Amino acid sequence: MANRSVYSKLLHNRPCFFRCLSSATSSSVASPSPVNFAEKSEPTTTDKPIINFDDFKVLFSSVPTSKLIKSSINLHMAAIEPIVDTGMWVMNSRLMETPVLREIILGVVKNTVYEHFCAGKDLKEVARTVTKLCDQGIKAILDYGLEHVNDNESCDRNFNEFIQTIESTKFLPPSSVSFVVVKITAICTPSLLRRVSDLLRWEYKDKSLHLPWKLRTFPILSDSSPFYHTPNRPEPLTPEEENYLHLGHQRLINICEKCVEMNVPLLIDAEDTALQPAIDYFCYTASIMYHKDDEPIVFGTTQAYLKDAKERLFNVKKAADKMGVPVGFKLVRGAYMSSERQLASSLGVKSPIQDSIQETQRCYNDCAAFMLQEIANGSGSVVLATHNVESGKLAASKAIDLGIAKDNQNLQFAQLYGMADALSFGLGNAGFRVSKYLPFGHVEQIIPYLLRRAEENRGLLSTSSLDRHLMKKELMRRLTSSIS
Repeated sequence: MANRSVYSKLLHNRPCFFRCLSSATSSSVASPSPVNFAEKSEPTTTDKPIINFDDFKVLFSSVPTSKLIKSSINLHMAAIEPIVDTGMWVMNSRLMETPVLREIILGVVKNTVYEHFCAGKDLKEVARTVTKLCDQGIKAILDYGLEHVNDNESCDRNFNEFIQTIESTKFLPPSSVSFVVVKITAICTPSLLRRVSDLLRWEYKDKSLHLPWKLRTFPILSDSSPFYHTPNRPEPLTPEEENYLHLGHQRLINICEKCVEMNVPLLIDAEDTALQPAIDYFCYTASIMYHKDDEPIVFGTTQAYLKDAKERLFNVKKAADKMGVPVGFKLVRGAYMSSERQLASSLGVKSPIQDSIQETQRCYNDCAAFMLQEIANGSGSVVLATHNVESGKLAASKAIDLGIAKDNQNLQFAQLYGMADALSFGLGNAGFRVSKYLPFGHVEQIIPYLLRRAEENRGLLSTSSLDRHLMKKELMRRLTSSIS
Protein backbone atom coordinates (compact mmCIF):
# COMPACT_ATOMS: atom_id res chain seq x y z
CA MET A 1 0.00 0.00 0.00
CA ALA A 2 2.96 2.30 0.58
CA ASN A 3 3.79 2.07 -3.11
CA ARG A 4 0.27 3.14 -4.02
CA SER A 5 0.39 6.24 -1.85
CA VAL A 6 3.71 7.28 -3.38
CA TYR A 7 2.27 6.87 -6.85
CA SER A 8 -0.78 8.86 -5.89
CA LYS A 9 1.43 11.78 -4.87
CA LEU A 10 3.38 11.47 -8.11
CA LEU A 11 0.25 11.37 -10.21
CA HIS A 12 -1.34 14.32 -8.47
CA ASN A 13 0.96 16.74 -10.29
CA ARG A 14 0.65 15.30 -13.82
CA PRO A 15 -0.21 17.70 -16.67
CA CYS A 16 -3.90 17.84 -17.49
CA PHE A 17 -3.52 16.12 -20.85
CA PHE A 18 -2.48 12.86 -19.16
CA ARG A 19 -4.96 10.34 -17.87
CA CYS A 20 -3.47 8.89 -14.73
CA LEU A 21 -5.01 5.68 -13.49
CA SER A 22 -4.17 3.41 -10.57
CA SER A 23 -5.56 0.67 -8.32
CA ALA A 24 -7.48 -2.46 -9.36
CA THR A 25 -6.10 -5.24 -11.54
CA SER A 26 -7.40 -5.93 -15.02
CA SER A 27 -8.60 -9.43 -15.78
CA SER A 28 -7.85 -11.30 -18.96
CA VAL A 29 -10.16 -10.75 -21.86
CA ALA A 30 -11.07 -13.07 -24.68
CA SER A 31 -9.20 -12.48 -27.90
CA PRO A 32 -11.05 -11.65 -31.10
CA SER A 33 -10.72 -13.75 -34.21
CA PRO A 34 -7.33 -13.49 -35.95
CA VAL A 35 -6.97 -10.92 -38.71
CA ASN A 36 -5.04 -12.02 -41.78
CA PHE A 37 -3.45 -10.27 -44.72
CA ALA A 38 -5.49 -10.85 -47.84
CA GLU A 39 -3.85 -13.13 -50.37
CA LYS A 40 -2.68 -10.96 -53.22
CA SER A 41 0.16 -10.45 -55.65
CA GLU A 42 2.97 -7.96 -55.06
CA PRO A 43 1.38 -4.70 -53.90
CA THR A 44 1.02 -2.06 -56.56
CA THR A 45 -0.26 1.45 -56.84
CA THR A 46 -1.03 2.71 -60.35
CA ASP A 47 0.77 -0.41 -61.65
CA LYS A 48 4.00 0.49 -59.86
CA PRO A 49 5.45 -1.50 -56.92
CA ILE A 50 5.06 0.23 -53.54
CA ILE A 51 8.62 -0.76 -52.63
CA ASN A 52 10.92 -0.55 -55.63
CA PHE A 53 14.07 -2.68 -55.39
CA ASP A 54 14.80 -2.53 -59.13
CA ASP A 55 16.32 0.95 -59.17
CA PHE A 56 19.29 0.30 -56.87
CA LYS A 57 20.81 3.62 -57.94
CA VAL A 58 17.94 5.45 -56.26
CA LEU A 59 17.79 2.92 -53.41
CA PHE A 60 21.37 3.57 -52.29
CA SER A 61 21.71 7.12 -53.61
CA SER A 62 22.38 8.51 -50.12
CA VAL A 63 25.04 5.91 -49.21
CA PRO A 64 28.71 6.81 -49.85
CA THR A 65 30.72 4.26 -51.82
CA SER A 66 33.11 3.63 -48.92
CA LYS A 67 30.19 2.81 -46.62
CA LEU A 68 28.62 0.59 -49.28
CA ILE A 69 31.85 -1.40 -49.72
CA LYS A 70 32.32 -1.90 -45.98
CA SER A 71 28.69 -2.89 -45.46
CA SER A 72 28.88 -5.38 -48.31
CA ILE A 73 32.00 -7.00 -46.84
CA ASN A 74 30.51 -7.23 -43.35
CA LEU A 75 27.26 -8.73 -44.62
CA HIS A 76 29.16 -11.31 -46.65
CA MET A 77 31.16 -12.26 -43.53
CA ALA A 78 27.98 -12.48 -41.42
CA ALA A 79 26.46 -14.86 -43.98
CA ILE A 80 29.32 -17.40 -43.57
CA GLU A 81 28.29 -19.60 -40.65
CA PRO A 82 31.79 -20.87 -39.73
CA ILE A 83 32.93 -17.27 -39.30
CA VAL A 84 29.89 -16.50 -37.13
CA ASP A 85 30.40 -19.67 -35.07
CA THR A 86 34.09 -18.92 -34.55
CA GLY A 87 33.39 -15.32 -33.56
CA MET A 88 30.71 -16.35 -31.07
CA TRP A 89 33.00 -19.01 -29.58
CA VAL A 90 35.87 -16.54 -29.19
CA MET A 91 33.73 -13.86 -27.51
CA ASN A 92 32.30 -16.44 -25.09
CA SER A 93 35.65 -18.14 -24.40
CA ARG A 94 38.29 -17.76 -21.69
CA LEU A 95 40.45 -15.95 -24.24
CA MET A 96 38.53 -12.83 -23.20
CA GLU A 97 40.02 -13.22 -19.70
CA THR A 98 43.57 -12.66 -20.97
CA PRO A 99 44.18 -8.86 -21.13
CA VAL A 100 46.36 -8.86 -24.26
CA LEU A 101 44.12 -11.23 -26.20
CA ARG A 102 41.05 -9.37 -24.98
CA GLU A 103 42.36 -6.10 -26.42
CA ILE A 104 43.15 -7.75 -29.75
CA ILE A 105 39.73 -9.41 -29.95
CA LEU A 106 37.89 -6.21 -29.02
CA GLY A 107 39.91 -4.31 -31.61
CA VAL A 108 38.86 -6.75 -34.33
CA VAL A 109 35.23 -6.64 -33.16
CA LYS A 110 35.24 -2.83 -33.09
CA ASN A 111 36.47 -2.51 -36.66
CA THR A 112 34.06 -5.07 -38.09
CA VAL A 113 30.70 -6.05 -36.60
CA TYR A 114 30.65 -3.25 -34.00
CA GLU A 115 31.04 -0.48 -36.57
CA HIS A 116 28.50 -2.17 -38.83
CA PHE A 117 25.75 -2.80 -36.26
CA CYS A 118 26.36 -0.04 -33.67
CA ALA A 119 26.07 3.75 -33.77
CA GLY A 120 29.11 4.61 -31.64
CA LYS A 121 30.54 4.46 -28.15
CA ASP A 122 28.96 7.65 -26.78
CA LEU A 123 26.35 10.29 -27.47
CA LYS A 124 28.80 12.41 -29.47
CA GLU A 125 29.42 9.60 -31.96
CA VAL A 126 25.71 8.72 -31.97
CA ALA A 127 24.84 12.30 -32.92
CA ARG A 128 26.93 11.99 -36.10
CA THR A 129 25.19 8.73 -37.02
CA VAL A 130 21.74 10.21 -36.34
CA THR A 131 22.52 13.24 -38.48
CA LYS A 132 23.64 11.03 -41.39
CA LEU A 133 20.46 8.96 -41.13
CA CYS A 134 18.36 12.12 -40.95
CA ASP A 135 19.96 13.34 -44.18
CA GLN A 136 18.88 10.02 -45.73
CA GLY A 137 15.29 10.48 -44.56
CA ILE A 138 15.57 7.82 -41.83
CA LYS A 139 14.77 8.39 -38.14
CA ALA A 140 16.72 6.95 -35.21
CA ILE A 141 15.73 4.73 -32.29
CA LEU A 142 18.35 5.32 -29.59
CA ASP A 143 19.31 2.26 -27.57
CA TYR A 144 22.03 2.64 -24.95
CA GLY A 145 23.31 -0.93 -24.61
CA LEU A 146 22.65 -1.53 -20.93
CA GLU A 147 21.02 -4.69 -19.58
CA HIS A 148 21.16 -7.34 -16.84
CA VAL A 149 22.48 -5.54 -13.77
CA ASN A 150 23.27 -7.20 -10.44
CA ASP A 151 22.59 -4.50 -7.84
CA ASN A 152 20.66 -1.31 -7.23
CA GLU A 153 23.74 0.88 -7.47
CA SER A 154 24.17 -0.27 -11.07
CA CYS A 155 20.46 0.37 -11.67
CA ASP A 156 20.92 3.95 -10.51
CA ARG A 157 23.93 4.47 -12.78
CA ASN A 158 22.04 3.05 -15.74
CA PHE A 159 19.05 5.24 -14.94
CA ASN A 160 21.27 8.32 -15.18
CA GLU A 161 22.62 7.13 -18.54
CA PHE A 162 19.08 6.72 -19.87
CA ILE A 163 18.15 10.21 -18.70
CA GLN A 164 21.21 11.65 -20.47
CA THR A 165 20.26 9.77 -23.64
CA ILE A 166 16.76 11.25 -23.58
CA GLU A 167 18.11 14.75 -22.87
CA SER A 168 20.55 14.43 -25.79
CA THR A 169 17.65 14.41 -28.26
CA LYS A 170 17.21 18.18 -27.84
CA PHE A 171 20.63 18.68 -29.46
CA LEU A 172 19.83 16.50 -32.48
CA PRO A 173 18.08 17.56 -35.70
CA PRO A 174 14.33 18.15 -35.11
CA SER A 175 12.20 14.98 -35.36
CA SER A 176 15.29 12.86 -36.08
CA VAL A 177 14.65 10.53 -33.11
CA SER A 178 11.50 8.42 -33.10
CA PHE A 179 12.11 6.56 -29.80
CA VAL A 180 14.47 6.07 -26.90
CA VAL A 181 14.84 2.46 -25.75
CA VAL A 182 14.99 1.12 -22.19
CA LYS A 183 15.60 -2.44 -21.08
CA ILE A 184 13.92 -3.06 -17.74
CA THR A 185 16.77 -5.41 -16.75
CA ALA A 186 18.99 -2.30 -16.70
CA ILE A 187 16.91 -0.50 -14.04
CA CYS A 188 15.67 -3.48 -12.01
CA THR A 189 17.71 -6.59 -11.25
CA PRO A 190 16.84 -9.76 -13.21
CA SER A 191 16.66 -11.73 -9.96
CA LEU A 192 13.82 -9.51 -8.73
CA LEU A 193 12.13 -9.50 -12.14
CA ARG A 194 12.22 -13.30 -12.06
CA ARG A 195 10.55 -13.29 -8.62
CA VAL A 196 7.86 -10.87 -9.81
CA SER A 197 7.31 -12.94 -12.96
CA ASP A 198 6.86 -16.10 -10.85
CA LEU A 199 4.25 -14.38 -8.72
CA LEU A 200 2.39 -13.01 -11.75
CA ARG A 201 2.33 -16.45 -13.34
CA TRP A 202 1.03 -18.06 -10.14
CA GLU A 203 -1.58 -15.32 -9.71
CA TYR A 204 -2.88 -16.08 -13.21
CA LYS A 205 -3.39 -19.73 -12.26
CA ASP A 206 -4.62 -19.05 -8.72
CA LYS A 207 -6.93 -16.02 -8.57
CA SER A 208 -6.95 -16.16 -4.76
CA LEU A 209 -3.31 -15.05 -4.66
CA HIS A 210 -3.13 -11.42 -3.54
CA LEU A 211 -0.22 -9.24 -4.64
CA PRO A 212 -0.38 -6.11 -2.46
CA TRP A 213 2.26 -4.28 -4.50
CA LYS A 214 0.50 -4.72 -7.82
CA LEU A 215 -0.74 -1.62 -9.67
CA ARG A 216 -3.36 -1.44 -12.37
CA THR A 217 -2.17 -3.09 -15.55
CA PHE A 218 -3.28 -4.77 -18.75
CA PRO A 219 -3.52 -8.57 -19.10
CA ILE A 220 0.02 -9.93 -18.89
CA LEU A 221 -0.46 -13.65 -19.56
CA SER A 222 -2.84 -15.87 -21.48
CA ASP A 223 -3.89 -19.51 -21.35
CA SER A 224 -1.29 -20.30 -24.02
CA SER A 225 1.60 -18.63 -22.13
CA PRO A 226 4.46 -20.76 -20.77
CA PHE A 227 4.13 -21.48 -17.05
CA TYR A 228 6.89 -24.07 -16.60
CA HIS A 229 9.22 -21.44 -15.11
CA THR A 230 7.10 -21.51 -11.94
CA PRO A 231 6.40 -25.15 -10.94
CA ASN A 232 5.71 -24.34 -7.28
CA ARG A 233 3.88 -21.58 -5.43
CA PRO A 234 6.40 -18.75 -4.93
CA GLU A 235 6.95 -17.01 -1.63
CA PRO A 236 5.60 -13.43 -1.33
CA LEU A 237 8.02 -10.58 -1.91
CA THR A 238 9.93 -9.62 1.21
CA PRO A 239 9.70 -6.00 2.44
CA GLU A 240 13.18 -5.44 1.00
CA GLU A 241 12.13 -6.85 -2.38
CA GLU A 242 9.00 -4.70 -2.41
CA ASN A 243 11.17 -1.67 -1.74
CA TYR A 244 13.52 -2.57 -4.60
CA LEU A 245 10.51 -3.11 -6.86
CA HIS A 246 9.24 0.34 -5.95
CA LEU A 247 12.68 1.81 -6.71
CA GLY A 248 12.59 0.15 -10.14
CA HIS A 249 9.15 1.60 -10.82
CA GLN A 250 10.34 5.00 -9.63
CA ARG A 251 13.22 4.91 -12.11
CA LEU A 252 10.81 4.08 -14.93
CA ILE A 253 8.43 6.84 -13.84
CA ASN A 254 11.25 9.39 -13.90
CA ILE A 255 12.32 8.15 -17.34
CA CYS A 256 8.74 8.57 -18.57
CA GLU A 257 8.68 12.09 -17.10
CA LYS A 258 11.81 12.98 -19.02
CA CYS A 259 10.38 11.51 -22.23
CA VAL A 260 7.28 13.67 -21.79
CA GLU A 261 9.45 16.74 -21.19
CA MET A 262 11.57 16.06 -24.30
CA ASN A 263 8.55 14.95 -26.37
CA VAL A 264 10.10 11.62 -27.38
CA PRO A 265 8.28 8.28 -26.92
CA LEU A 266 9.76 5.44 -24.87
CA LEU A 267 10.19 1.94 -26.24
CA ILE A 268 10.59 -0.94 -23.78
CA ASP A 269 12.39 -3.95 -25.20
CA ALA A 270 11.25 -7.53 -24.66
CA GLU A 271 13.58 -10.16 -23.21
CA ASP A 272 13.33 -13.88 -22.40
CA THR A 273 10.13 -15.51 -21.13
CA ALA A 274 11.50 -16.12 -17.63
CA LEU A 275 11.48 -12.34 -17.08
CA GLN A 276 8.91 -11.10 -19.60
CA PRO A 277 5.80 -11.07 -17.34
CA ALA A 278 7.52 -8.60 -14.98
CA ILE A 279 8.82 -6.55 -17.92
CA ASP A 280 5.31 -6.35 -19.37
CA TYR A 281 4.00 -5.39 -15.93
CA PHE A 282 6.42 -2.45 -15.79
CA CYS A 283 5.52 -1.48 -19.35
CA TYR A 284 1.74 -1.68 -18.96
CA THR A 285 1.55 0.21 -15.68
CA ALA A 286 3.62 2.99 -17.26
CA SER A 287 1.45 2.93 -20.40
CA ILE A 288 -1.66 3.48 -18.29
CA MET A 289 -0.06 6.33 -16.37
CA TYR A 290 1.52 8.12 -19.31
CA HIS A 291 -0.11 9.03 -22.59
CA LYS A 292 -0.63 12.32 -24.33
CA ASP A 293 -4.24 12.76 -25.42
CA ASP A 294 -4.77 9.84 -27.82
CA GLU A 295 -1.07 9.19 -28.36
CA PRO A 296 0.85 6.54 -26.41
CA ILE A 297 4.10 7.58 -24.73
CA VAL A 298 5.23 4.08 -23.75
CA PHE A 299 5.49 1.26 -26.32
CA GLY A 300 5.87 -2.39 -25.36
CA THR A 301 7.34 -5.15 -27.51
CA THR A 302 5.54 -8.24 -28.82
CA GLN A 303 7.69 -11.16 -30.02
CA ALA A 304 5.88 -13.07 -32.76
CA TYR A 305 8.02 -16.18 -32.39
CA LEU A 306 6.20 -16.91 -29.11
CA LYS A 307 3.15 -19.12 -29.39
CA ASP A 308 1.12 -16.87 -27.08
CA ALA A 309 2.06 -13.60 -28.82
CA LYS A 310 -1.11 -13.10 -30.85
CA GLU A 311 -3.49 -13.88 -27.98
CA ARG A 312 -1.68 -11.56 -25.58
CA LEU A 313 -1.57 -8.73 -28.12
CA PHE A 314 -5.31 -8.99 -28.74
CA ASN A 315 -6.04 -9.14 -25.00
CA VAL A 316 -3.95 -6.07 -24.21
CA LYS A 317 -5.46 -4.02 -27.04
CA LYS A 318 -9.01 -4.92 -26.01
CA ALA A 319 -8.35 -4.14 -22.35
CA ALA A 320 -6.72 -0.81 -23.25
CA ASP A 321 -9.69 0.16 -25.42
CA LYS A 322 -12.03 -0.65 -22.55
CA MET A 323 -9.98 1.62 -20.25
CA GLY A 324 -9.77 4.37 -22.87
CA VAL A 325 -5.97 4.17 -22.89
CA PRO A 326 -4.05 4.51 -26.21
CA VAL A 327 -1.44 1.79 -26.57
CA GLY A 328 1.56 1.29 -28.79
CA PHE A 329 3.43 -1.89 -29.70
CA LYS A 330 6.68 -2.70 -31.38
CA LEU A 331 6.19 -5.95 -33.26
CA VAL A 332 9.29 -8.11 -33.73
CA ARG A 333 10.03 -11.75 -34.47
CA GLY A 334 12.31 -12.29 -31.46
CA ALA A 335 15.99 -12.69 -30.57
CA TYR A 336 16.20 -15.31 -27.78
CA MET A 337 15.20 -18.40 -29.75
CA SER A 338 18.19 -20.62 -28.93
CA SER A 339 18.18 -19.96 -25.19
CA GLU A 340 14.39 -20.41 -24.97
CA ARG A 341 14.51 -23.76 -26.73
CA GLN A 342 17.48 -24.94 -24.70
CA LEU A 343 15.76 -24.12 -21.41
CA ALA A 344 12.52 -25.84 -22.43
CA SER A 345 14.46 -28.89 -23.61
CA SER A 346 16.43 -29.11 -20.36
CA LEU A 347 13.17 -29.07 -18.39
CA GLY A 348 11.51 -31.60 -20.66
CA VAL A 349 8.67 -29.24 -21.61
CA LYS A 350 7.33 -27.95 -24.90
CA SER A 351 9.15 -24.90 -26.25
CA PRO A 352 7.29 -21.56 -26.16
CA ILE A 353 8.75 -20.82 -29.62
CA GLN A 354 6.67 -21.40 -32.75
CA ASP A 355 7.35 -24.79 -34.33
CA SER A 356 8.48 -23.34 -37.66
CA ILE A 357 9.62 -20.10 -39.27
CA GLN A 358 6.42 -20.18 -41.34
CA GLU A 359 4.31 -20.12 -38.17
CA THR A 360 6.37 -17.22 -36.83
CA GLN A 361 5.86 -15.31 -40.08
CA ARG A 362 2.14 -16.08 -40.02
CA CYS A 363 1.85 -14.85 -36.44
CA TYR A 364 3.81 -11.69 -37.27
CA ASN A 365 1.65 -10.92 -40.29
CA ASP A 366 -1.57 -11.62 -38.37
CA CYS A 367 -0.53 -9.27 -35.56
CA ALA A 368 0.55 -6.61 -38.06
CA ALA A 369 -2.75 -6.86 -39.95
CA PHE A 370 -4.70 -6.62 -36.70
CA MET A 371 -2.87 -3.47 -35.60
CA LEU A 372 -3.17 -1.87 -39.05
CA GLN A 373 -6.93 -2.45 -38.94
CA GLU A 374 -7.04 -0.87 -35.48
CA ILE A 375 -5.08 2.16 -36.71
CA ALA A 376 -7.45 2.49 -39.67
CA ASN A 377 -10.28 2.52 -37.14
CA GLY A 378 -8.56 5.36 -35.26
CA SER A 379 -7.08 3.39 -32.36
CA GLY A 380 -3.56 2.23 -31.56
CA SER A 381 0.01 2.64 -32.77
CA VAL A 382 2.52 0.12 -34.08
CA VAL A 383 6.18 -0.07 -35.01
CA LEU A 384 6.60 -2.89 -37.51
CA ALA A 385 10.18 -3.97 -36.85
CA THR A 386 10.93 -6.48 -39.59
CA HIS A 387 13.74 -7.54 -41.89
CA ASN A 388 11.43 -9.75 -43.90
CA VAL A 389 10.82 -8.18 -47.30
CA GLU A 390 7.50 -9.94 -47.86
CA SER A 391 6.17 -8.81 -44.48
CA GLY A 392 7.23 -5.26 -45.32
CA LYS A 393 5.48 -5.39 -48.69
CA LEU A 394 2.33 -6.92 -47.23
CA ALA A 395 2.11 -4.35 -44.43
CA ALA A 396 2.72 -1.44 -46.80
CA SER A 397 0.03 -2.76 -49.16
CA LYS A 398 -2.42 -3.37 -46.30
CA ALA A 399 -1.89 0.15 -44.95
CA ILE A 400 -2.65 1.68 -48.35
CA ASP A 401 -5.68 -0.57 -48.84
CA LEU A 402 -7.03 0.57 -45.47
CA GLY A 403 -6.52 4.23 -46.33
CA ILE A 404 -3.77 4.79 -43.75
CA ALA A 405 -1.65 7.76 -44.81
CA LYS A 406 2.00 6.85 -45.36
CA ASP A 407 3.09 9.58 -42.96
CA ASN A 408 0.59 8.56 -40.27
CA GLN A 409 2.51 8.87 -36.98
CA ASN A 410 0.77 5.76 -35.63
CA LEU A 411 2.47 3.55 -38.23
CA GLN A 412 6.22 3.18 -38.42
CA PHE A 413 8.61 0.63 -39.86
CA ALA A 414 11.97 -0.17 -38.29
CA GLN A 415 15.06 -2.23 -38.96
CA LEU A 416 18.27 -2.76 -37.05
CA TYR A 417 21.17 -0.51 -37.94
CA GLY A 418 23.32 -2.36 -40.45
CA MET A 419 20.60 -4.80 -41.48
CA ALA A 420 17.91 -4.82 -44.18
CA ASP A 421 19.05 -1.47 -45.60
CA ALA A 422 17.33 -2.15 -48.92
CA LEU A 423 14.00 -2.56 -47.12
CA SER A 424 14.59 0.57 -45.02
CA PHE A 425 15.46 2.76 -48.00
CA GLY A 426 12.73 1.18 -50.11
CA LEU A 427 10.04 1.91 -47.53
CA GLY A 428 11.45 5.37 -46.93
CA ASN A 429 11.54 6.19 -50.63
CA ALA A 430 7.91 5.02 -50.83
CA GLY A 431 6.97 7.68 -48.27
CA PHE A 432 6.58 5.61 -45.09
CA ARG A 433 8.03 6.52 -41.71
CA VAL A 434 11.16 4.42 -41.21
CA SER A 435 13.59 4.22 -38.30
CA LYS A 436 16.87 2.47 -37.66
CA TYR A 437 17.44 0.86 -34.26
CA LEU A 438 20.76 2.30 -33.03
CA PRO A 439 22.50 0.43 -30.19
CA PHE A 440 25.44 2.34 -28.77
CA GLY A 441 27.96 2.11 -25.97
CA HIS A 442 31.49 0.84 -25.45
CA VAL A 443 32.42 -2.36 -27.27
CA GLU A 444 32.57 -4.45 -24.07
CA GLN A 445 29.01 -3.63 -22.99
CA ILE A 446 27.61 -4.17 -26.50
CA ILE A 447 28.97 -7.73 -26.83
CA PRO A 448 25.72 -9.39 -25.55
CA TYR A 449 23.82 -7.47 -28.23
CA LEU A 450 26.33 -8.45 -30.93
CA LEU A 451 26.12 -12.11 -29.91
CA ARG A 452 22.33 -12.03 -30.29
CA ARG A 453 22.64 -10.36 -33.69
CA ALA A 454 25.13 -13.03 -34.78
CA GLU A 455 22.76 -15.77 -33.66
CA GLU A 456 19.76 -14.05 -35.24
CA ASN A 457 21.64 -13.66 -38.54
CA ARG A 458 21.31 -17.42 -39.03
CA GLY A 459 17.63 -16.86 -39.74
CA LEU A 460 18.09 -13.72 -41.81
CA LEU A 461 20.21 -14.99 -44.68
CA SER A 462 17.47 -14.30 -47.24
CA THR A 463 17.25 -10.63 -46.24
CA SER A 464 21.03 -10.36 -46.07
CA SER A 465 21.35 -11.91 -49.54
CA LEU A 466 19.00 -9.28 -50.99
CA ASP A 467 21.10 -6.48 -49.49
CA ARG A 468 24.33 -8.09 -50.69
CA HIS A 469 22.92 -8.61 -54.17
CA LEU A 470 21.65 -5.03 -54.52
CA MET A 471 24.79 -3.53 -52.98
CA LYS A 472 26.95 -5.52 -55.42
CA LYS A 473 24.87 -4.27 -58.35
CA GLU A 474 25.12 -0.66 -57.19
CA LEU A 475 28.88 -0.94 -56.61
CA MET A 476 29.33 -2.39 -60.11
CA ARG A 477 27.19 0.40 -61.55
CA ARG A 478 29.31 3.03 -59.81
CA LEU A 479 32.53 1.36 -60.93
CA THR A 480 31.32 1.16 -64.54
CA SER A 481 30.15 4.75 -64.42
CA SER A 482 33.48 5.99 -63.08
CA ILE A 483 35.42 4.11 -65.77
CA SER A 484 33.23 5.34 -68.61
